[in-house]
Amino acid sequence: MKNNLIRKYNVPGPRYTSYPTVPYWDKEGIDYNSWVKSFQKAFKESNKSEGISIYIHLPFCENLCTFCGCHKRITKRHSVEEPYINTVLKEWELYLNQFSETPNIKELHLGGGTPTFFSAENLKKIIDGISRKSVFVPSAELSFEGHPNHTSKQQLQTLYDLGFRRNSFGVQDYDPIVQKTINRIQPFENVKKVTELSREIGYQSISHDLVYGLPKQTIKSIKQTIYKTRKLLPDRIAFYSYAHVPWIKGVGQRGFDESDLPRDEEKRELYETGKELLGELGYVEIGMDHFALKHDSLYKALEQKMIHRNFMGYSSGKTKLMIGLGMSAISDSWYSFAQNSKTVEEYQEIVNNGKIPIFRGHLLNKEDLILRKHILNIMCHFSTEWNDDNLKTPALEEGLNKMKELEKDGLVILMKNKLKVTNKGKKFVRNICMCLDAKMLRDTPKKAIFSQTI
Repeated sequence: MKNNLIRKYNVPGPRYTSYPTVPYWDKEGIDYNSWVKSFQKAFKESNKSEGISIYIHLPFCENLCTFCGCHKRITKRHSVEEPYINTVLKEWELYLNQFSETPNIKELHLGGGTPTFFSAENLKKIIDGISRKSVFVPSAELSFEGHPNHTSKQQLQTLYDLGFRRNSFGVQDYDPIVQKTINRIQPFENVKKVTELSREIGYQSISHDLVYGLPKQTIKSIKQTIYKTRKLLPDRIAFYSYAHVPWIKGVGQRGFDESDLPRDEEKRELYETGKELLGELGYVEIGMDHFALKHDSLYKALEQKMIHRNFMGYSSGKTKLMIGLGMSAISDSWYSFAQNSKTVEEYQEIVNNGKIPIFRGHLLNKEDLILRKHILNIMCHFSTEWNDDNLKTPALEEGLNKMKELEKDGLVILMKNKLKVTNKGKKFVRNICMCLDAKMLRDTPKKAIFSQTI
């Protein structure tokens, strides 16, 4: 029965870091003035009460990993650091000029690319530049992504001294054959070193990113990866499904034969094996793809129903406004989305000409806002309710009718004004959300734009 469900529901689908998803943003986008008004509205409504979030995209990597779907620039020239940082801080100044008061920062994340491509001095320059005209609230959560091969004690200590208490390291898989295939060779000793250094310095939450469904990956390699993870017991685990989308990401994801990829039931077995072993180690499943030990803030946020999901993944708290700085970064005002230019050169040119560098976006209508709320609830809490008329829309009714088949398969429980995802249904949460995706249902993609849901 389980394999039948996998075959039935293994279809292309979004990961729902936003709704509407990026391919279904309005084709005409969002004009500059509308974006400014939108983030100003969100800022006024939330700066004093909950603060704002900042995501900074640091795109540079020294080597190309052939599984990666991020927007990045491959280079070994570290001379690119300073001009890029200067541009990011100029972009932040453009936002500061539009705010009505000093921003209260609740959350800041450095992503990439490889943030630890940047020297400790330049990482400090970024944070000092952000904080110069801002306030980090006492409960602010600062985090960064690091490459185990390229993260030094000096970088860890510098970021800790600046207030960072969370970090994450990309592990993917410890099997040398898999690592060679995806061009991501990093010995266990390197991961062990940065994890132990982080703990010695005082980091409170350390996360490891693992990926299932990689080329030449096997049950044996997944088991060995989890067994090695057991020796380090990071506070969080992100256990992602490899998204094979070479039609979007180009040559980077064509560095191996597609016959090397595990398929359908084989791929799902990799996940089930990993999930079972993580459970035995005390990890609790948090939303989709994420696991945490019970002492971690992400687990506590789940218990308190405070967990949130945005373009940075799952977070232990929400803010209405998230400002994305840097090439390709996406901002979210709750009422609208805006994405920055996707090349370093264009991004720098626009910012240096004194303009926030958005090139596309989406202004959410009333239906979008209602469906976004329900999809977010399902992704974070595995349930949603619509007792209030403000949470109802004809598209919700249409979506619930499409879930009758899922209900028959035991994936959801549909009640008068409530939907609950069953334990069996949690692994199909993307499929459940797809039933509420009115934009996609009205305009079924004619070509491949999403990875498989399984």
